[in-house]
Amino acid sequence: MTGERKPRRVLIASANPLFGKGLMKLYGERWQQQAIQSRLASSMEETLAALDSWQPDLVIVDYDDRAIHREEFLSHFITGSRPMQVILVSLQESGAVVVYDRRTLTPAQANDWLNLPWQPEPSSNPPSRRTPKMKGNTRHLLIAGLLVIVSTAVLYFLLTSIGLLPEEASQQAATIDRLFNAHFFMISLLFSMIVVFLVYSIVVFRSKPGEKTEGAYIKGNNRLEILWTIIPLGTVIAFSFFGARNLAETRKAEPQALNIRVVAFQWGWSFEYSDFGVTSRELYLPVDRQALLSLTSRDVIHSFWVPEFRVKQDALPGENLVKQLRITPTRIGNYTVMCAELCGGAHAYMNAPVKVVSKADFDQWLGTQVSAVITDPVERGKKWAENTGCISCHSLDGKKLVGPTWKGLYGETVTLADGTTVVADETYLRTAILDPNAQITQGYPANVMPSNYSSLLTDDQINDLIEYIKSIH
Repeated sequence: MTGERKPRRVLIASANPLFGKGLMKLYGERWQQQAIQSRLASSMEETLAALDSWQPDLVIVDYDDRAIHREEFLSHFITGSRPMQVILVSLQESGAVVVYDRRTLTPAQANDWLNLPWQPEPSSNPPSRRTPKMKGNTRHLLIAGLLVIVSTAVLYFLLTSIGLLPEEASQQAATIDRLFNAHFFMISLLFSMIVVFLVYSIVVFRSKPGEKTEGAYIKGNNRLEILWTIIPLGTVIAFSFFGARNLAETRKAEPQALNIRVVAFQWGWSFEYSDFGVTSRELYLPVDRQALLSLTSRDVIHSFWVPEFRVKQDALPGENLVKQLRITPTRIGNYTVMCAELCGGAHAYMNAPVKVVSKADFDQWLGTQVSAVITDPVERGKKWAENTGCISCHSLDGKKLVGPTWKGLYGETVTLADGTTVVADETYLRTAILDPNAQITQGYPANVMPSNYSSLLTDDQINDLIEYIKSIH
């Protein structure tokens, strides 16, 4: 009769008659209304012959029967072309069942194996390269891939539009922000790939109500492991190249750069325009012109940083440890230089104004500074004291700071740490500036004041400072 289901063939390979007859009885009870043909093979030769001639749909092998060589049987099974189900049954491990890929199943799981649907009859048409399973996998990959693209675009837009970075105000900032944006894109992509595939798998492939079957057993995928090793490695190498190239761009020298000597001290900044003989507590920069900053420190390590310029550089104490930093402002405005290195108690307040102005305004400011040459030594001394940060440690009103107050100091008798006394005359003041640890005032710590003012100030500037101290009453 056309369309009549063919009998299903079950081959039991075991030299133990109780084993074979028991399984044959089990199949007879389990499939009473189905056409089942069963055959018992008690030797290896008989088993292989039945595999070739009878071509069973299901083969049950006695795992503990030494008459059946499992390796030879499995080799014959693996190289065979006819689809079949195979179960290796062991009665010595509490009824456990070992299937051909060497997984171990409990007796309850073995029942599911015994109830699995039969393999469909081989089609007369050649099998298609794209099976329904592959079509399903491709569909899921396409959906998940589209979700990853959408999620990446949304996250990248958010990261670049919510103002994580301050405004971009220099050529160096534009270079560095390109690298930041590349990092934001990779963060968005990696986050999306992980979260989207995780959530999609939880939602789409979750167990349905009443479903008790096991999921697919996946042992590994060498191709996938090689890919997820090579791709991250290539990404890291690419970012290393981009980082090195951008670093070189931030250090690119331009002709006619404005030379500025930046002196850091606890807790302030001094900016010396050495080509013009101008010193200021504010950093004035002309727009669209590169400034070459030469940084040094009078005491401890500081770090020059204007967030809108992105770049920063340490200022180290020592005559031979001058660091350089190049900045080309591109936006007129007021900014703030701050110290990015913990340098003491007032570190948080170590700020100075930065003013980026047009070329005309800069020339006007510079001309004003140059023309305002002070002829009075007291006024000049006041300027040196402010620019070098002296008044950060020495008060002018009698208050006790890090160092002794300058109010009424000149001509007074000073008690030193060893109990001796000395008159604060010009010789004492000069020694206190050039060799501050030679005569420590009682009640004040030693090794606090920098001892390198002889290289930072000229003799004329030191004389001006002394005249200024003498004038404070």
